[in-house]
Amino acid sequence: MTNLTIAMHGVTGRMGTHQHFVRSILAIMRQGGVRAASGEMIQVTPILLGRDEAKLRHLAEVVADEEIGAQVAWSTDVDAVLTDPQVDIVFDASSTQVRASIVRQAAQQGRAVYCEKPIAVDVPQAMVLAELCESAGIKNGVVQDKLWLPGVCKLRALRDGGFFGDILSVRGEFGYWVFTGHDPDRPAQRPSWNYRREDGGGMMLDMFCHWQYLLGDLLGPIDRVLAHATIDLPERIDEAGNPYPCTADDSAYAIFVTESGITCQFNCSWATRVRRDDLLTIQIDGTKGSAVAGLRDCWVQEMAATPRPVWNPDIPQPIDFRSGWQKLPDTTTYDNAFKVQWELFLRHVAADEPFPWTLRRGVDGVALAEAGQTSSAEQRWVTLGGSPSSI
Repeated sequence: MTNLTIAMHGVTGRMGTHQHFVRSILAIMRQGGVRAASGEMIQVTPILLGRDEAKLRHLAEVVADEEIGAQVAWSTDVDAVLTDPQVDIVFDASSTQVRASIVRQAAQQGRAVYCEKPIAVDVPQAMVLAELCESAGIKNGVVQDKLWLPGVCKLRALRDGGFFGDILSVRGEFGYWVFTGHDPDRPAQRPSWNYRREDGGGMMLDMFCHWQYLLGDLLGPIDRVLAHATIDLPERIDEAGNPYPCTADDSAYAIFVTESGITCQFNCSWATRVRRDDLLTIQIDGTKGSAVAGLRDCWVQEMAATPRPVWNPDIPQPIDFRSGWQKLPDTTTYDNAFKVQWELFLRHVAADEPFPWTLRRGVDGVALAEAGQTSSAEQRWVTLGGSPSSI
């Protein structure tokens, strides 16, 4: 049996708390660990790190006790924990601007590194971090959770089974209304730094990193992008109740063209109201059939079920377009997407099992976000020119 001690920095935020700490690490502890391919059991011991003593104490003592019947360690002394020789893995889910310092300290101490995306705010900084981890000889990884969403897994299975025929196009719709905080009865669902460019916020930097690895996995590398970003809501209220100007884009729209010539349109907004099946929907159209996936479910329409509409705005629409779609059944049990990748990384660190989602892969996500920002600012197509992580 192997035990890995994980220093978890930045887990007091929404994503860090729910997806990484509770639904991944505590869930792994509750199930008794992770079994490597060799049969060896890998167990984990987390240490929660951050600045907010009250939040850390609550997570480590109250939440952990509720989930696993035991408390876990916590500390506000980040430097002391990162230099502790008992620590095997350093994980970071803090703001993008802080990430570089955490990764750098971990690499200098020879710790394995696992972190959220984006790994940096621009390509040069991202490359420095990737190369730093490589020169230190440490195992490293970046979170790319959407690869294991049930809806995406179903799209992948349809592709592998030849359901689509020749894939023609992809349309993605992402987003929801994030309240500004002006109404005290409706607090914001996301932290204020997300809407400040100087703090590493912005829709493109956040979500284009996801679309890079997701489209790359489903369709192959992206060749070029045409994008437009806006700040739709110019003022929000921060955690202290103070108004602040929004300096980062809260909506972004893009056309991505893959190297194989597939056109992908993605609309992303934190200032939109949802009238679709889920917060994220991805539609793939092909010569033989189409599919629409949400986070968990997937609906398909084969050629035989495709309706033959005729344009006539003078009469009520006679076709119920939704009725022609079939919901795919669950043929397997899907675990939490973050937990799936955590288990893969733990097996990589403890048993040297393959893990291709390194910080170099994270560089490619930052490159697409940077290309989108350039496209929006200069109002032109931007060609990626190959993967910067392979340079």
